[in-house]
Amino acid sequence: GGSTKRWKRRYSLTGALHLSIGWLTTGHQAWYDYGGTLMHSLSLSKTFTLIESGPVVLVTTHDGEKDNIMTISWTMVMDFTPVFAITTGGWNHSFAALQKNRECVIAIPSVDLLDKAVGIGTCSGADTDKFAKFKLTPMQAKLVRPPLIKECLANIECKVIDIVKQHNIVVLKAVAAYIDTARKERRTVHAVGDGTFIVDGHKIDRKKMMASKLPPGV
Repeated sequence: GGSTKRWKRRYSLTGALHLSIGWLTTGHQAWYDYGGTLMHSLSLSKTFTLIESGPVVLVTTHDGEKDNIMTISWTMVMDFTPVFAITTGGWNHSFAALQKNRECVIAIPSVDLLDKAVGIGTCSGADTDKFAKFKLTPMQAKLVRPPLIKECLANIECKVIDIVKQHNIVVLKAVAAYIDTARKERRTVHAVGDGTFIVDGHKIDRKKMMASKLPPGV
């Protein structure tokens, strides 16, 4: 029942190769024809789902009285040094403690903890003891006050070294890290951003090809 519009233009490349670019819209959908390859139009509001990296992490904080956990899927490795960034802000109850005390723990859950991670991200530490509610075990960290999470695959103790307020980016430097080498389930999960998740799959080794770009010991 939607309206249909068509458009097509022919380009000459290097005088020999011709490329036809056109579009067809039906209702609210649009397709682009690039020389026989059909591309579906994607709303700009959904483009982040194409490069959302993950993995989903749990970030613990301590506000001076109690521990809290927030789920974060917007994370970034800054370089080969142990510097990371997360995106968070005042909409997360934990942010105030992160700003004030400038330390946290990044705990990395495996796929068997996905429902707990989602649950943690959909309730507030303002009125919920998340460790108790989701039956997670806090463990004392060595260099920061926020706790490690025993059930997670890995834990990284971090200090806040910068907060980029304009973009809600918190830059963290790792000061200690641990991994549970005995854990059988080691697959992490990656948030697409639309309520679905991707689980780690087959690992492909290209270390030899990338040797000139990798730091020693990686």
